[in-house]
Amino acid sequence: MLKKILIGLLVLVAALWLRNTNLFTPPASEGPPRFISHRGVHQTYHREDLERDTCTAIRIYPPTHDFIENTLPSMAAAFKAGAEVVEIDVHLTPDGEFAVFHDWTLDCRTEAEGVTDKTPMSLIRTLDAGYGYTADGGETFPLRGKGVGMIRSLPEVLDAFPEGHFLVNFKSRRAEEGRVLAGMLEANPRWRAQVWGVYGAPIPSEALVERIPDMPYFTKDTAKSCLKDYALIGWSGIVPESCHNTLVPVPIDYAPFLWGWPRAFEARMNAAGSFVLLFGSVGTGDEGTPGIDTPAQLAKVPKGFGGYVWTNRIETLGPQVHEAR
Repeated sequence: MLKKILIGLLVLVAALWLRNTNLFTPPASEGPPRFISHRGVHQTYHREDLERDTCTAIRIYPPTHDFIENTLPSMAAAFKAGAEVVEIDVHLTPDGEFAVFHDWTLDCRTEAEGVTDKTPMSLIRTLDAGYGYTADGGETFPLRGKGVGMIRSLPEVLDAFPEGHFLVNFKSRRAEEGRVLAGMLEANPRWRAQVWGVYGAPIPSEALVERIPDMPYFTKDTAKSCLKDYALIGWSGIVPESCHNTLVPVPIDYAPFLWGWPRAFEARMNAAGSFVLLFGSVGTGDEGTPGIDTPAQLAKVPKGFGGYVWTNRIETLGPQVHEAR
């Protein structure tokens, strides 16, 4: 009886191995990783005691460059360093424009006060995007005066980089944002081609995808559902419906536990119409969204990985990959 049980277990293990081995799946790419640059090239900050509403501009490290997140020079530097996609943040203002700016309020990074999506774009355009940055508790403000007039609207960003691709982060929970952006993209095919995907709050993201079903997107809930469902049935090679036609964010340290990682897993997601995004380990790094930010983390990205690598350090990792190539 014991012998039969052992044989049965061996057969089961062999079947699982055959179903999920990478031996029969070629690499998805022959080239270097494709980077998503979070916020472009930007100032970094420490995460000690960081909360959702913490003003991160007052906790930056001493600047090594003058780039300010979500601005045109920041995006240009990210593309030049090797980013394939640049992540940007948007707020729909009362005058019907999308301000490309991160914070819910203006008082942390600029000289103004007030809620971003309740402030006209005509005023936001005049502000200094670098006003509030300090690395020494307010003794000096090294970027003050260098960001005047640098907060732009989404159409201005798209027109400035006609060949660029962007991942748009909805900062509000309003369905109106998704519907308005969908209308903009439907009216302008070039802009639609430039917006590579959207993510963030579920309500605006899903409102946009309802209008533009082929738009890649993810939310915290879709990401959790996909990985949880795949953990349950992925051993069979079946991709759950929650992983179809979406973006699939995967923390780099969790990835090796996925059925068929890396090549079989990626091939399954691609066949289901989805792209894989590799993030840093949750709870690590200097940014609110953990990225692949160090050479050690980048070394964990499988050779031949054809998905996208999320980074907060495109200015260092991009050239490193280029030199290695």
